[in-house]
Amino acid sequence: MSYFSQSKGERDMKNAKQPAGEPRLNEQATPGKDVVSVLGQGMLITGNIVCAGSVQIFGRVTGDIHASQLMICEGAKVEGKIIAPETTIQGTFSGTINANNVKLQSTAVVDGEIFNKSLTIEQDALFEGVARRLDKPVSPPSSAQIKGEDIAPALSPQTAPLLADTGR
Repeated sequence: MSYFSQSKGERDMKNAKQPAGEPRLNEQATPGKDVVSVLGQGMLITGNIVCAGSVQIFGRVTGDIHASQLMICEGAKVEGKIIAPETTIQGTFSGTINANNVKLQSTAVVDGEIFNKSLTIEQDALFEGVARRLDKPVSPPSSAQIKGEDIAPALSPQTAPLLADTGR
């Protein structure tokens, strides 16, 4: 059926575009490097983060982060361990960084260890700690880590035995 043999209504339906925010029926969203997770200003995360894509932090995180790319933005504060092939810091970080490429931008304040293949420190960035070269490149999280299969099971709470009153 050619374009000219269709009715106006059929042409309009065929040419109509779906809104950009809605997924098309034949397309599936696939998580990956193009996914960006943003932790906003005023947000506090206490715990570990594992992300297949990029993570941008504007708030505060206390815990470990494993991602493909990480940006700690100006005003953000992170304490813990970072494992991310690409890491950029504009805010405050305390802990250990394992990354292929680390960039400390002029507003960065870093206290800790940086294990890297390439380290860039801009003028006015503050770095107190030790930087060491990596032998092996850092990898993004595996699919098992992303699915939570590579995480140790939670420990069950244990109660301490009550001490008997000896009457002394």
